[in-house]
Amino acid sequence: MDTTTLAAFLAVDLLLVFTPGADWAYAIGAGLRDRSVLPAVAGLIAGYAGYTLLAVAGLVVLVASSATVLTALTVAGAAYLMWLGWGVLRRPAALGASTEPMSSSRGQIMLKGAGISGLNPKGLLLYFSLFPQFIDPTGGWPVAAQTGLFGTLHMTACALVYLAVGVLARTVLKTRSSAARAVTRASGVMMIAIGAFLLAERLAG
Repeated sequence: MDTTTLAAFLAVDLLLVFTPGADWAYAIGAGLRDRSVLPAVAGLIAGYAGYTLLAVAGLVVLVASSATVLTALTVAGAAYLMWLGWGVLRRPAALGASTEPMSSSRGQIMLKGAGISGLNPKGLLLYFSLFPQFIDPTGGWPVAAQTGLFGTLHMTACALVYLAVGVLARTVLKTRSSAARAVTRASGVMMIAIGAFLLAERLAG
């Protein structure tokens, strides 16, 4: 695999990662609500780690070839985003400690994060549509190794960007409770809007 291919992949991947979406909304919410953004970001990365393992195992190709499975996953992901967004609107994140035990809270935060990225339609497109375009079966590297490298690069980019987003949200809005609630509500609306758009687009197609 040559450096040109890696550079081209990183350019496209970073463009997707820097595009605000459900992952950003969850990281912002964690920055405003939780003691640490690490559990939320770890959960988001765990979802993409699952995609990476599936891709390395070659299962992504099988799933991508089935329009029915892709539609089902997209609809599930869109519905999940809308459900989470509604939950955020009902209870906007408040700055301060969680009322739940820290260990339980961290586990729930990670599971939600894994669900968001694991069912994120943008993730489906990334792994099912983008990866194959950069994989060269005759490039000297095994296909599984190339896929694993791309997945690792994507997860690293996500970790750095989402940590920065969460920390910046906490730092900038720490002493502005009204602004924090407004941003949290906006993230909830964003989740619902993204989910509704993807649901409508998939069902219309």
